[in-house]
Amino acid sequence: MNIGDKVRFLSEVGGGIVKGFRGKDFVLVEDADGFDIPMPIRECVVIETDDYNMKKKPSAAPKTQEPPKPTKPEIPAIRRQAEVKGGDALNVYLAFVPEDVKMISTTPFEAYLVNDSNYYLYYTYLSAEGKAWKVRSHGVVEPNMKFLLEEFEKNVLNELEHVAVQFTAFKDGKTFALKPAVSVEIRVDTVKFYKLHTFRESDFFEEPALMYDIVRNDVPVRQVYVSAEELQDALLQKQNADKPKAQPIVKRGGGNAILEVDLHIGELLDDTRGMSNSEMLNYQLEKFREVMEKYKAKREQRIVFIHGKGDGVLRKAIVDEMKRKYSNCRYQDASFQEYGFGATMVTIK
Repeated sequence: MNIGDKVRFLSEVGGGIVKGFRGKDFVLVEDADGFDIPMPIRECVVIETDDYNMKKKPSAAPKTQEPPKPTKPEIPAIRRQAEVKGGDALNVYLAFVPEDVKMISTTPFEAYLVNDSNYYLYYTYLSAEGKAWKVRSHGVVEPNMKFLLEEFEKNVLNELEHVAVQFTAFKDGKTFALKPAVSVEIRVDTVKFYKLHTFRESDFFEEPALMYDIVRNDVPVRQVYVSAEELQDALLQKQNADKPKAQPIVKRGGGNAILEVDLHIGELLDDTRGMSNSEMLNYQLEKFREVMEKYKAKREQRIVFIHGKGDGVLRKAIVDEMKRKYSNCRYQDASFQEYGFGATMVTIK
């Protein structure tokens, strides 16, 4: 099968002229409407061969031909890429692909910019260094192509926690709908690079990949990176604000009756997007300390902290706090009938 051959599809109605190839498995076929349709090569059959694809013996140049005069070098034009039906909406992704997914703990990785559109992209790929930025890659990505940005080892993952992709979109040699410039910052969860199940199948790679949306159907993704300073301010404001939902302390009975404190993060915060596991754990511990400081002078007061079973991380952190700061108080597992394995009762002494 060569460019210019006429083919028809085996599993569906249609066919056209071969315009090019995408990798070793797909061919771009121009249909009667002038659109290029990517099809698996195995789903196409040649019905007419383009004679111009036949190799011909080049004719000898005349002996009297003078050598061409040197001309002023020109900047090479960008190669015009075939358009795909439905590709005028921008869909752009940042992808991380392990070189050997079976060796996820030690394998190097590749970062790609995936341009699933009919536009060229002038792009810049950056990583944050504090409040400054470092350019990791820049250039032009052709339409309907994936572009290798860099290869890296796990020892540079800390540099990729806060990255940004900026680009402008255009078409070469034809009119097009103007697209606004895009600038998107992304918080990359580097812990995912150690977990096999976070790398999943996609339409763009044979290997499993970790994909982040940059633009989906012309809409840039919401900027999800939150700095540590912004997070701290938000947590302080949330602690001081009136929260109709978050009143986790519930009294049962009178006098020194049991107080219940639900430390599940969903009961303390309405929205945890952008928070890491360690940040959520610290917030839960702050609520624990707040309650203990409030009642530490009230002797014989019993407080049940509901933390859930989970992996036991929060319970262990509470026990460590009791040993370190409240060693004069007694703690034990709360009633199994009422709380299961997911609560600890503290008695103030």
